[in-house]
Amino acid sequence: MNIDFNKTDGLVPVVIQDEQTLEVLMLGYMNQEAYDKTVQDNIVTFYSRSKQRLWTKGETSNNFLHVKSIHLDCDNDTLLIKVKADGPTCHTGNRTCFKTEYNQNFILQLEQIIADRYENPQEGSYVNKLHRKGLNKITQKVGEEAVETVIAALAETETDLINEASDLVFHLIVLLREKGLTIGTIAKNLEERHK
Repeated sequence: MNIDFNKTDGLVPVVIQDEQTLEVLMLGYMNQEAYDKTVQDNIVTFYSRSKQRLWTKGETSNNFLHVKSIHLDCDNDTLLIKVKADGPTCHTGNRTCFKTEYNQNFILQLEQIIADRYENPQEGSYVNKLHRKGLNKITQKVGEEAVETVIAALAETETDLINEASDLVFHLIVLLREKGLTIGTIAKNLEERHK
């Protein structure tokens, strides 16, 4: 990458984003040495402006940020690094350093939880019960929840509609997982249709 460290006195801003949920976790800065160490170790290392030294995120908390991809902006002076975080990113114990009201991308996180239930079954898990019953049961549940969502939209309260739509989305994600598809697959298809 042809990163222009000279434009901003040797440091470039780095946006850290969760690879799966796409939630922005934090902002830090890198110099050339921090960037090189990040690429070499595949774990995010910043240049700490307050400590005046390299600082690997997680060096004291063990909440490391594992690099999944690195992207350079069009001006060559800002990085976007998509990561898998070992735990909360913020030193306060929050998942992100930004105080958002809720996880805007929880649906993508839910998809991860469902995928984890498939890979690591847990006793009593509703997802695992559906998975064991098979595709026919899962599609039946999607159909039921779709009908209940329509009924709630036409004849029930807003709260009922929110609850039924939530059930529908949940079961649809399970169906996608059962068929080996992801929300990302659907998003790409919708993006193509939009063009």
